[in-house]
Amino acid sequence: MRRPHSPSPAPDDAESAPARGNLPAELNTFVGRDDELAEVERLLGESRLVTVAGVAGVGKTRFVTRVAALLEKRYCDGVWIAELSAVHDPELLGHAIADALGLTDHTSRPPRVTLAEHCAERRLLLVIDGFEHLADACAGLVRELLRRAPHLQVLAAGRRPLRVDGELCFPLMPMKDDDALELFARRAIAVRPGFRLTDDDRETARELCRRLDGIPLALELAAGRLRALTTEQVLHRLDDRFRLLTGGSPSALPRHRTLRTAIGWSHELCAPEQRLLWARLSVFAGQFDLEAVEYICSGSGLPADSVLDVLDELLAQSVVLREDSAVGSRYRLLDTVREYGAEWLRATGDAERLRRRHRDWYLGLATWCELDWFSPRQAEAAARIDCELPNLRRAMECSMESPEEVHLAQYLAGTLWFYWAGCGRLSEGRHWLDHVLEEDSPYDHSRLKALWVLGYVAVLQGDPVGAVSALQECREEGERAGDATAVAYAVHRTGCLSIVTDDPVRAEELLREALRRYREIGELNSNVLMAQVELGMAVAFRGDLDAAAAICDEVREICEDHGERWTLAYALYVLGYAALRSGPGGRARRMLGESLSIAHAFHDLLGTVLSLELLALITVAEGDAAEAAVLQGAADRIWPSVGLPLFGSAHYGRPRAECEERARAELGDARYDAARRSGRQLDAQAAVARALRAGADTGTAPEGTPQGNPEGKTRRPAASRTPGRGGPELG
Repeated sequence: MRRPHSPSPAPDDAESAPARGNLPAELNTFVGRDDELAEVERLLGESRLVTVAGVAGVGKTRFVTRVAALLEKRYCDGVWIAELSAVHDPELLGHAIADALGLTDHTSRPPRVTLAEHCAERRLLLVIDGFEHLADACAGLVRELLRRAPHLQVLAAGRRPLRVDGELCFPLMPMKDDDALELFARRAIAVRPGFRLTDDDRETARELCRRLDGIPLALELAAGRLRALTTEQVLHRLDDRFRLLTGGSPSALPRHRTLRTAIGWSHELCAPEQRLLWARLSVFAGQFDLEAVEYICSGSGLPADSVLDVLDELLAQSVVLREDSAVGSRYRLLDTVREYGAEWLRATGDAERLRRRHRDWYLGLATWCELDWFSPRQAEAAARIDCELPNLRRAMECSMESPEEVHLAQYLAGTLWFYWAGCGRLSEGRHWLDHVLEEDSPYDHSRLKALWVLGYVAVLQGDPVGAVSALQECREEGERAGDATAVAYAVHRTGCLSIVTDDPVRAEELLREALRRYREIGELNSNVLMAQVELGMAVAFRGDLDAAAAICDEVREICEDHGERWTLAYALYVLGYAALRSGPGGRARRMLGESLSIAHAFHDLLGTVLSLELLALITVAEGDAAEAAVLQGAADRIWPSVGLPLFGSAHYGRPRAECEERARAELGDARYDAARRSGRQLDAQAAVARALRAGADTGTAPEGTPQGNPEGKTRRPAASRTPGRGGPELG
């Protein structure tokens, strides 16, 4: 398997305006349906839940997206689309909608609680598309959100209503004759530039549109054939296929049979290798890339070196769609087209082999991305996993179906530790780790890894009981199995738990033991460096700031050598903490500003809010008590999505208490409380931008300093630092 090699995405621009939605850009012209658009707009004025229902291929997705774009200015908190077709487990429904809304929640709360709290005071439109396979679960969640968020409106698109009280249903019918003809003509121009409907073939095209019942997907598939055929040839071939491929239930509506016929007709016109690739592509969930297609779909009847050409033909025929993403060009199948391909794949008897091949590819991808996490490709690894999450979910689901393969699901859930902990996905990570560990399986390396990752996630979520249970089991079974790596990680994460539960003496003891164990087994990665950062924090909490700074300076240098940025953010946090305790100044602000920038770029809310708390204290020390109170309010808003504020720790909480005491003394209670309430109106993006702008105003912003070296410090040659000497531990 080859390493992913797409360009690394640029870090988030913390100075940009807060996101107000995720509406996709229209790639081609929306045609017709003026009366339907106006009617749905009217219905949204009468009800908080409107469902657009219709047959597959009738254009529901494009229609509701158009409605949302036309009404976007009505919603001060934006319009957000949640596409659910790739979500198969009802328990992931809340995670998927939270993802669509751009929410990050580190806590162990159910996602629906996070969603309800987020929507409670906001005026936004939530568009839910492709929910029919999760209809009951989706109805329950929508019902709860509408009850708890009085200004929320929901626009749903599916093949059936949600059946929630107060719902108004709008049946989206096929296009009228003139609109259908215009759509066909516009899409024909896209595949055959210069195409024009003449008087001679206008009636032929109109008859073709009637035969396809004005269903947009069928019209677009037909237009795609004009690359090779005339309009009259398309009509004649369609006539043949209607007689051949009527199929389906005799009681089904003609439109349902027509769409299947249209897709079946397009399928029949494909060459054998195109049909084969179409069927094999149905194993993907959501988007996929060329490398995955070449590995998973090649084989008997489809050599690897022919896959690109065959895929290109399917793109030309609108069977496959191409989309740009943060990690390059990607592809996807429309849901109805995927379902049709899946039926053919099952008919070939090759479905199980392809599903396992798909699973194996994504196991390999996760492994490479875990390795790349400790490298200059760290941001690329995060972006890649973000794009591949639907396929990774499907890979875990596949492995859970057989008791003999559960260990593969455990391996995958554990291997993604860097995504769960480093990219703001603790809640979903907890879901998968709990799920894969429910099944009985041997205490091999995969299960032990899932256990320590579960313990780590539980620590970060503020669940000490869950953390102790998982980490103790990992250590005991690891010692019994002779797995020194699992034992080292269990000891490490137990030390991490001691820090957040205010036992720095015990934390230092455990973390030094863990670092010793890591050296003995030759382990050096982001986790090992994080153990050293946590040791520095424990030492700082015990009052030895110089030793803490020395420990984290060593981490910073190793991070710079390896291009590691995520752990660097936490090392800079400890260095900023030590510098601040030695006296406020630009040095502390520079380090904390860079820590904040890195954490925000990775969507790591924990790192983000910890840096904000210390920057608030720096701000009050610099003489701006009102701005410090605003930053504290911004942190207040973020903490519920992370867990117990400052872990409920007296040590972590001391800077916040000091900041509040000083700001209240200067402003008075009324002005302080008003400024803090103002800060609670800022989302994370706006809060980060404001905190970094404050640094720019004082001339101490991190942007002008080299990455990972905010003080312009001269580094020692890399050869002088090895894991065995002066590496993961000092002192």
